[in-house]
Amino acid sequence: MNRREFLKITSFMLAGAAAGFNGADIMAKEHKYSMPLRVLGKDFKVSALGLGCMGMSANHGPARDKKEMINLIAEAYDLGINFFDTAEIYGPFINEELVGSALKRYRKHVAIGTKFGLYYPNGKQLEDARPESIRKALEGSLKRLQTDYVDIYYQHRIDNKVPIEDVAGTMKDLVKEGKILHWGMSEPNIETIKRAHKEFPVTAVENQYAMSFRRHEEQTFKVIEELGIGLVAYSPLDRGYLAGQMDGNTKFDKKLDMRAGFPRMSHENMTKNRVIIDFLKELGNEKGGATPAQIALAWILAQKPWIVPIPETTNPEHLRENVKAVNITWTKKEMEEINKRLSKIKLYGERYQPESDAAKSVYNLI
Repeated sequence: MNRREFLKITSFMLAGAAAGFNGADIMAKEHKYSMPLRVLGKDFKVSALGLGCMGMSANHGPARDKKEMINLIAEAYDLGINFFDTAEIYGPFINEELVGSALKRYRKHVAIGTKFGLYYPNGKQLEDARPESIRKALEGSLKRLQTDYVDIYYQHRIDNKVPIEDVAGTMKDLVKEGKILHWGMSEPNIETIKRAHKEFPVTAVENQYAMSFRRHEEQTFKVIEELGIGLVAYSPLDRGYLAGQMDGNTKFDKKLDMRAGFPRMSHENMTKNRVIIDFLKELGNEKGGATPAQIALAWILAQKPWIVPIPETTNPEHLRENVKAVNITWTKKEMEEINKRLSKIKLYGERYQPESDAAKSVYNLI
């Protein structure tokens, strides 16, 4: 830091102290965002690209170094990302603790999304959306996130033992109490969305959506667009595959990496599915050498203005790469041609093991 920078920062801190702000607040306000904003629901404004934080702590190999991940989240903020996604089950709990520690100094300038209602007692998947369970889960999340409110609180998976109207009613009460600002659901079917929204408006649905997984375009898109609900697209790079660096030789830790059990991530299917990577590389060459990951993210951004992808990464270089996707644009004619060609590409492997609890909770009529 040179003398001019030091004096500038000092003056900001002094001005902030006089106005009642701390140094972290002043520094946070000084960032010049280059990231465009998008609106989810009626008025939830977030950066066009968010950051999924799960893999920093769990499910994609060993937990990464906490200090390094805090620095990564800080860099994401510097690059214009203000929307961060976590859940109590990630770890469990340790990812929320990481996110809370990383974002504490920026809290007034970022949006945090977390989730409740998905548990694995004795290795068996359990959904629990009872009102008392929701409140208990939220209090734990608030403590770990070091905040007194959550910007958007999602039901992680639908609990078919609890009417969705009861869940929506609880969300309504939590908004009135100021403990959450918005609410959403992950992987609900369209009837559940309609019933929930009628009881208390849903801000966003968080579903998997990628160039290689377009199932939700069939019905969900029409419903949420009509109701004014946004879509938060998790796994927009299809568990990292669309970044183009995985192939049939890629191996996953069977104990620490959930992808080891996904049919789509098997040796055979990753080899067969390289055809979509070839297509991404072709499109990238047409866009001045854009990477497969950038093309995959830019494609999602071009689909609808109410979609916000939240790619995960634990690598600063990949973070910087992903952010550049917001600068890639296509004409309507180009998108029509891309989607036409994309629809003809046959992909192999389900995203979850058929008949597993995970598959049932996203495919069944819940």
